[in-house]
Amino acid sequence: MTMQEDAVMFDSAMPALESATPTLCRLQLSNELRQLRLRAGKKGAEVCRALAWPPSKLTRLETADNGTVEPSDVIALCLIYGATPEEQSTLVGYAKVTKTKKDWWQVQGIRDVVPPSFKAFLGLEATAEELENYESEYVPGLLQTDAYIRAIHEQAHTGLPIEQIEKLVAVRITRQDVLHREMGALEFTAIVNEAVLRRKVGSAEVMKEQLLHMADLASSVPNVKIQVVPFALGVHPGMNGPFMVLKFGALALKPIAYLENLSSAGVSRRDDDVKKYRQAFSDLQALAPGYKESLSMIYAASKEF
Repeated sequence: MTMQEDAVMFDSAMPALESATPTLCRLQLSNELRQLRLRAGKKGAEVCRALAWPPSKLTRLETADNGTVEPSDVIALCLIYGATPEEQSTLVGYAKVTKTKKDWWQVQGIRDVVPPSFKAFLGLEATAEELENYESEYVPGLLQTDAYIRAIHEQAHTGLPIEQIEKLVAVRITRQDVLHREMGALEFTAIVNEAVLRRKVGSAEVMKEQLLHMADLASSVPNVKIQVVPFALGVHPGMNGPFMVLKFGALALKPIAYLENLSSAGVSRRDDDVKKYRQAFSDLQALAPGYKESLSMIYAASKEF
């Protein structure tokens, strides 16, 4: 590939700055700075020596593991990599966005109830083009009603102040905006264990409303697809627990897996791990009833509450 061809590929994935979020800019910067380094034939250690940087600084820039990016750091890297003036201008613009804008979960009154590890996930979820989610016990967060969310926190996390519960409800409801974006709505595919439909969370009215909400989304929102794994299926690839796979499409970032349990949550970018979860989700899709039959299962379960 020639430098001209590489530059065209570089430009094609760039979002407009006026609509770009800080998270999107950090991810875009990490991806494109790494592309520039590889195009220039530079090793990371070589770059760090030239700039008198600790290796961890370049690693954070290339993995988007930083809250803000200094424009001066981007300029220094662009000079070493031989970036074009247009490339440098765009990347500096991205760096400025990380310093002048805040993501919605960073605003006062919300950020104090969001753990650091989950803030990282929120940024990825808000940026992803596709999300595959298997859930064994709960309705997927992007499909939950406010009453269901409230019941989860009241019953599973006893002792939380009402004010904190309401903030947690607001966080989850706001997350759901990704399903309804005017441009680039998230393609969301959920697979749930039948137990999700049967286990009562809150009152019978809460569950009935929740299941009908799921059914409404599955039947009326084109980018939302839901399948149900029936008890009769027996052993299946999701029995080790819930997981998500996020895909980023035009950003040219590799898919990642997200896992959480009672004590921790985290993202895995390891190719082997991600491959296993993508295969598990694909196998679940093949084994579970199709969308229409699954929708019928959801409606049937709603009539039992």
